Amino acid sequence: MQKIATRPTANRLMGIENPSEARHIIRAGEYTGHTAGVAPDHVQGNLCILPKELALEFAAFCQRNPKPCPLIGMGAPGDPSLPDLGDIDIRTDVPRYRVFKDGKLVDEPTDIRKYWSDDLVTFVLGCSFSFELPILQAGIRLRHIENDTVVPMYRSSIDCVPAGRFKGKMVVSMRPFTPADAIRAVQITSRFPSVHGAPVHLGLPEAIGIEDINKPDLGDPAIIAEGELPVFWACGVTPQVAIEQARPSICITHKPGSMLITDKKNAALAAL
Repeated sequence: MQKIATRPTANRLMGIENPSEARHIIRAGEYTGHTAGVAPDHVQGNLCILPKELALEFAAFCQRNPKPCPLIGMGAPGDPSLPDLGDIDIRTDVPRYRVFKDGKLVDEPTDIRKYWSDDLVTFVLGCSFSFELPILQAGIRLRHIENDTVVPMYRSSIDCVPAGRFKGKMVVSMRPFTPADAIRAVQITSRFPSVHGAPVHLGLPEAIGIEDINKPDLGDPAIIAEGELPVFWACGVTPQVAIEQARPSICITHKPGSMLITDKKNAALAAL
């Protein structure tokens, strides 16, 4: 009898505090969903894997755009491990990947072993999930966590600073807050410059090129209740826009919302 594959639910990793345990489940192919709220004390990372010839240009792009592209880890050419971030095999330890060839999306696999080569270099960028725990600890609600959805993301009209072949507009993530909670969220996230830091915009989505707040380019729509403001942070999906411009022969990223869970503690990234 043929076994029918079932889609893992987002709750499969919920309640797991140990990042190694979460990665073990992902590595075994038992979970392919989003990672918001998983191992909440630990840093989650955006992923960008590029050919060695583009590594210096991409590192410069990250240096010039630290809000959307805060670099927290980098691998050696051809090495899928990231010992500074944990016992990681980058080929298997992300729930779902995106593979681009010549700037076009061609696959969304659950592991990338068949795409791996000695020419590839891994970059890991800080993720806004790291500042969500202190927001929650301050008693502020996060709707995408409560609803078990992926935070909405939008292509904005904000220009990134170009570096070589990498250029493009900033992608932003949005979370709705009351004005009082928005002020608190700004104060809290300002302490985490290594994971996007303070928001880049509050209210008036059209002012940053977002025509319809109810239709995100990535992620799930979020209900903005009466009296709430949309608050926008720079997002680590931004490199995927730059990749479309650079058109590398191959580039591998994470699927938005499905992050690399590292052993690094969020508290270590907080500014003193």
